[in-house]
Formats: sequence, C-alpha cells, structure tokens
Amino acid sequence: MSSSMKIVIVPGNGCTNPFTANWYGWLHKKLTEMKIPCRLETMPDPYTASESEWIPYVHKELNCDENTIVVGHSSGAEAAMRYAEKYKLKGITLVSGCVTDLGDENERASGYYNRPWLWEEMKKNTDLIIQFGSTDDPFIAWPEQQEIADNLNPELHKFTDKGHFMSSTFPELLNVLKTKLK
Repeated sequence: MSSSMKIVIVPGNGCTNPFTANWYGWLHKKLTEMKIPCRLETMPDPYTASESEWIPYVHKELNCDENTIVVGHSSGAEAAMRYAEKYKLKGITLVSGCVTDLGDENERASGYYNRPWLWEEMKKNTDLIIQFGSTDDPFIAWPEQQEIADNLNPELHKFTDKGHFMSSTFPELLNVLKTKLK
C-alpha cells in the first residue's frame, strides 16, 4: 500500500454518531489496527445529508485526494458519486447506493438527484469502483442499485440477504479493501 493511501468513510443520512452506527466504527477500528489511515466523522447536516454541505466538507475537512478511497453508505454513496464527478480519487466504494430520491421528500432535499449522473466523469476520476448491494434492501429496490452497476461497471458484490447493510460488522467490505490496499 502506498504510504499516502487513505480511506474516508461517509455514513448514511440520519447518522449523528458514526462510531456507534452500523459497521462504520467497526471498519474504522479494523483499518486503524492495520495502520491504514482512515477518517470517520460526524457529517454536517446529518439528517438531510445536503450535497451543498457534504461535498465541500469531504473535500476540505476530510482532505480527499487522488490517494483516497471514499467508502460511502446510502446517502454517503451518493455523496461519493457526486464527489467523484468533480474530483480525482483513488476509488469509490458504494454501499446501498441509489440514483433517485425514491419519492422521499428528505432525500429530494439533499440535492443529489436533481440532475443527471455524470458516469463518465466518475470513471475518469477514479482508478477503482466497488459496489455492494443487496436484493433484499428494504429502502432501495434492486433496479436502483443495478442502474449504478450498469453505468459504472464496478467490481460488484451482490447479495440477497444483507438488507441495507446496517449490521455492526462488515467483513466482506474489509476483505475487499484489504486486497485493494496491498
């Protein structure tokens, strides 16, 4: 692994303490134990996850650059995709991502879905794209996730039993990141 390589975990909306939510804190701890620099922070505007606040925060405060892999979950996946439209990254790892506001007013308010996705820019600005999705996700129907797969041609990890990936650990993700960081 390049000594300057790092991971930034961007949680989903509604997350006010990422160290105790889902698998975020667990992944941060595992990567830190492996001496892989990893950032995990409470995001500004955690409930709406506004693009206008999250993208500048990821850029300026979390210092993402061409040596960063952004791991985004749910709204964090949309933030990772929009970020990669504008800025160079080592990669993006999308967990339970979607491409529409799902008919939800709060999702619509975030600002991620009000224009076309710039798939070619994302591909140009990243060396690797990894996607995790599950066909039994209760919030995001598979066709939403499949649209990302169809447009980005990621390394796809498709499950049938992981729901919205809200468990306290995520060994499959850790194992994939370990292989990419070698």
